[in-house]
Amino acid sequence: MSARLSRTAHSVAGQVFALQAVIVLLLITAAALALVFQARYDIQRDARNRSLAAAEAFAHAPGLPEALMSRDPTAALQPLAEAARRASGLDFIAVMDIHGVRYTDSRPELIGRPASDVSRAVAGESFTEVFEGQPSDAVRAVVPVRNADGVVIGLVGTGIEVENVSHAVEGQLPLLVGATAGGLLLGTAGAALVSRRLLHQTRGLGAAEMIRMNEHHEAVLHAVREGVLIIGNDQRLILANDEARRLLDLPQDAEERAVGDLGLDPRTTELLASGRVVTDHVHLAGDRLLAVNVRPTMAYAGRPAGRVVTLRDTTELASLTGRAEVARSRLQLLYDAGVRIGTTLDVVRTAEELSEVAVPRFADFVTVELLEPVLRGDEPSGVTGVYTEMRRAAITGVRTDSPLQPVGDLIRFAVPTAPMAAALDEGHAVLAADLNAAMGWRAQDSEGTRVALEYGLHSLISVPLQARGVVLGMANFWRADTPEPFDGEDLSFAEELGARAAVSIDNARRFTREHATAVTLQRRLLPRVLPEQSAVDVVFRYLPAKAGVGGDWFDVIQLPGARVALVVGDVVGHGVHAAATMGRLRTAVHNFATLDLPPDELLGHLDELISRIDQDEAGAGRGGIADGSGAGGEHAGPDGAAERASAVTGATCLYAVYDPASGRCRMASAGHPGPALIRPGGRVEFPELPAGLPLGVGGMPFEAVEFQLAEGSRLVLFTDGLVEDRGRDFDTGLQLLADALSRPGRSPDQAASDILATMLFPVPSDDIALLIADTRRLAVDRIAEWEVPGEHAAVSRVRNAGSAQLVEWGLADIAFAAELILSELVTNAIRYGSAPVRVRLLRDRSLICEVSDSSSTSPHLRYAATTDEGGRGLFLVAQYAERWGTRYTDRGKVIWAELPLTGGAEPQPPAPLDLDALEDMAW
Repeated sequence: MSARLSRTAHSVAGQVFALQAVIVLLLITAAALALVFQARYDIQRDARNRSLAAAEAFAHAPGLPEALMSRDPTAALQPLAEAARRASGLDFIAVMDIHGVRYTDSRPELIGRPASDVSRAVAGESFTEVFEGQPSDAVRAVVPVRNADGVVIGLVGTGIEVENVSHAVEGQLPLLVGATAGGLLLGTAGAALVSRRLLHQTRGLGAAEMIRMNEHHEAVLHAVREGVLIIGNDQRLILANDEARRLLDLPQDAEERAVGDLGLDPRTTELLASGRVVTDHVHLAGDRLLAVNVRPTMAYAGRPAGRVVTLRDTTELASLTGRAEVARSRLQLLYDAGVRIGTTLDVVRTAEELSEVAVPRFADFVTVELLEPVLRGDEPSGVTGVYTEMRRAAITGVRTDSPLQPVGDLIRFAVPTAPMAAALDEGHAVLAADLNAAMGWRAQDSEGTRVALEYGLHSLISVPLQARGVVLGMANFWRADTPEPFDGEDLSFAEELGARAAVSIDNARRFTREHATAVTLQRRLLPRVLPEQSAVDVVFRYLPAKAGVGGDWFDVIQLPGARVALVVGDVVGHGVHAAATMGRLRTAVHNFATLDLPPDELLGHLDELISRIDQDEAGAGRGGIADGSGAGGEHAGPDGAAERASAVTGATCLYAVYDPASGRCRMASAGHPGPALIRPGGRVEFPELPAGLPLGVGGMPFEAVEFQLAEGSRLVLFTDGLVEDRGRDFDTGLQLLADALSRPGRSPDQAASDILATMLFPVPSDDIALLIADTRRLAVDRIAEWEVPGEHAAVSRVRNAGSAQLVEWGLADIAFAAELILSELVTNAIRYGSAPVRVRLLRDRSLICEVSDSSSTSPHLRYAATTDEGGRGLFLVAQYAERWGTRYTDRGKVIWAELPLTGGAEPQPPAPLDLDALEDMAW
């Protein structure tokens, strides 16, 4: 019996009971003390309140001031004070004069003796305090007595002796002690119940015994080379040791998960969940052959029974599995390399992918160096073995603090016996299993290699990256944290990995070269300097696609009459062909623009030209195939494809003409997105344009629309690469563009930056061409117009009016040439044209003279014979004007001529001409 008690006392349950009992005792003792102090505080507070209330009531009693001022205050007040004391239950009520001398007191011997420390009440303040001193310790209150004028004429002191307060507290002690004892008994009983339950569950074991049992359990469970699983009756995994996790490749959070959710193969899941008893059942789990035993567990403490599963792997199978696992992991790594290396056509990124795929599954650190021409996309020159330096393009490791040189450094191979130089010289991978013994590598950089060895680098494989027999760079595989050095099998694997990566790097290099060529061609064919003009304030942006340059282009073309043409276009496809096609289209647009055609007619001519080019090139391709002698069929495919690839069909174009004199903008589209229009108030619109087919399709005419633009309006022309991409549709892109354009107070250049910051993808899949133009208006005082009557006499009046206008503009130096040109143009409009005839002078960067009539007859410059009486007028116009020409309108034509604003460039006639006589000259 005593042994049992001793065992119980030293058990975990006994220790828990003792600890709980002490805690309960401390808590209840603290609660009892708190209650005692609280009771004492409450009684003292009540004594203060009662004393103060009684003193206030007695001090304000009727007749008290008169009694104080009587000849014998004691006789008048002593009976009243004693009666009030007995009624209020106080120990004393004392009435005093302003010096504290008592008139009354419950102890007659104190009458006539001064009270202590009543200065505050004499000053007019009522107060309460715990008084300690003679005649006794008390809780007292002192209140001043005032006469009708508010002057303090006496004091009233009341109180309860501290001894009586203590007696009140002591009266509550039995109740407090009883409550404390009850709480202690309840706490001890609860602790005993908990300890008894714990004693039953721990079987009376002590702490040391339980720790030892747990240590034994952990050591046996996790150190044994046999997998152990405990599965509950609810098909959930309760416990799995390390060997079971390894054999079944269980996830870290496998415990408490259902067997069916562990990601095991169906046969293994069925065996574990079935609950049937098996002994040494041979089971294939993944690539392991396991001997499985399943036994039920006994129900305990009301818990449902489960089962214990043991797994054992044979020695022979473990060996085979180890080799198979290495082979499988290598095959998986090669597969991953094929999938992950070369996902982009960027040389540096491809080198980074090679380093990333090999760490940490094959090497702890991987560095990749490339030749400088390869990084630029050029073809590397030379043969294997002559390279002495490369640029580090990528480095990846299990840690970031490697002692290897960083990306961008120039790596030199100065020592021929170093593994890197030897690999380049021999043309295949070189193994340095122990870097401590690699003297050539150590001699190359003694200080750097010393730091590397101290860091832990101990094994290296250097692999030259070669494609088509040409060296592109070098890959180095290093081991530091992995204790095993590289071996012969690793060498073969590294060479295979390097060969696959070299092909991807070479593809990226060739793409880089083609991309650079296409970008260069594209930028050469795009306008680098916009023409000087006053109609619009223009900025542009062009960004080539990362995956291949497209055929996007833009243009700003100066037109007669101070007008300007804004053009954007897009050619389907990418590469050099798309850039070359874009150049052809841009040239064609420039040529047609010199004819000053309306936008819809210009696109019609451009469409007809492209269709003719496509037909001619397709016919040339068919001719080449037919003329092939014998081998023509073999070459027909590639040649025909090359010819068809040069077709222009698939291009789009938007052509807009803005006139600053009238503020009108006329535009037409050939399958191209319309522009964004921002009104001066900031409102963003996307005007609807008639849908036109892309250029080269043919069969449908183009239609133009016209807008009236206020000064300060903004036109934004763009290609579809700005608003749509693989992850964004066209409508979403337009909404984003509208949001970017709605920001007020932005200059065209700032607006272009905002648009690209909002719309640009990290890697755009298509070219982007952006043209932003803020419209201007030609001031009214820079425009002069006259309507000319259909009579020859009107010529001189127009000439004189024009001369007067030039003098007003301060252009008297060019008045002679302008009068001559006006005379010729107006005379011939009256003679050969149709009414109405109008004259307009525009003062812009040059002086523009325009004469319009309703006839479509076109004048032609010719050389008159010596005997001809006329025909020299247009020749003179061409000599005096800087430029001249004809443009056709809906109701006739306009003949225009431009003169510089200074007269220095005018040809000086040998003698003054009779301008009136020039009116008779014919075209």
